[in-house]
Amino acid sequence: MSRVYERVALIGLGLIASSMAHAMRAQGLAGHIAGHAKTAESRQAALDIGFCDTVHSTAAEAVADADLVVLAVPVGAMGEVAAEIAPYLKPGCTVTDVGSVKGAVVEAVAPQVPQGVQFIPGHPMAGTEYSGPHSGFAALFRNRWWLLTPLEGTDPAALDRLRRLVEGLGAKVDTMEVAHHDLVVAVVSHAPHLIAYTMVGVADHMRRVSSSEIIQYSAAGFRDFTRIAASDPTMWRDVFLTNREAVLDILGRFNEELFMLQRAIRMGDGEQLHAYFTRTRAIRRGIIEAGQDTAAPDFGRVGDSVRKD
Repeated sequence: MSRVYERVALIGLGLIASSMAHAMRAQGLAGHIAGHAKTAESRQAALDIGFCDTVHSTAAEAVADADLVVLAVPVGAMGEVAAEIAPYLKPGCTVTDVGSVKGAVVEAVAPQVPQGVQFIPGHPMAGTEYSGPHSGFAALFRNRWWLLTPLEGTDPAALDRLRRLVEGLGAKVDTMEVAHHDLVVAVVSHAPHLIAYTMVGVADHMRRVSSSEIIQYSAAGFRDFTRIAASDPTMWRDVFLTNREAVLDILGRFNEELFMLQRAIRMGDGEQLHAYFTRTRAIRRGIIEAGQDTAAPDFGRVGDSVRKD
């Protein structure tokens, strides 16, 4: 791959930013990678691991002379960080973000971006339950979708340049309108996470009043719930608060479906249950056909094959 940006600044050095850095290094997509994290511990970790060329104690120092600035901080902190770096952004540079909510980010960040700087919101649909500088790996974005939500007046050349970087990281790119993005991710990501947190919370309550058997005999479905529920609590707190309308809409629909299933179970309506499960099973087949998962059986994960790619 050829170099896309001379200097990239990563603000926040967790899973997504560190994975971007590893992939940019592996593919030669950036000449210099500068980084900043809020804590000295994370900054030192980035230096020790070596995925940044320079690590700075302030975001303002990190973005100096950058051609691309990536905001990889919790959604609730985006506005504050954007205001901090705004006076130091080089004319002609591009600012993007990796938050999983776009409406609230646009509202917080766009007013801070100075004239002559392009703001192109983004969302990599990739992640794990791990966080922090040590969690990143170059293959994280391979064959995953990276959604861009360009705003009115976005420079096509800046958008194309960012697209080339994202594709160089191994991702597939699509563009989407901001409000539609937030509704889509409420269905495929946000509501499922909230349901997972809820089920693990129910199990925790039952474990406290009964025994540890719920943990001891966890089957694959519950194990996946606990994996999802192990995600960064700060990030998900901000996601639910900033995408509340879309999430509440989907949860309302979920409750309606759940009520229908409750009634079918109560009435012994096996025909309705079978028909429902047959329809929903097709979604799984579609995900496999789209290359977003494998059909290989999962009897409990053995090893970390993704990271070794």
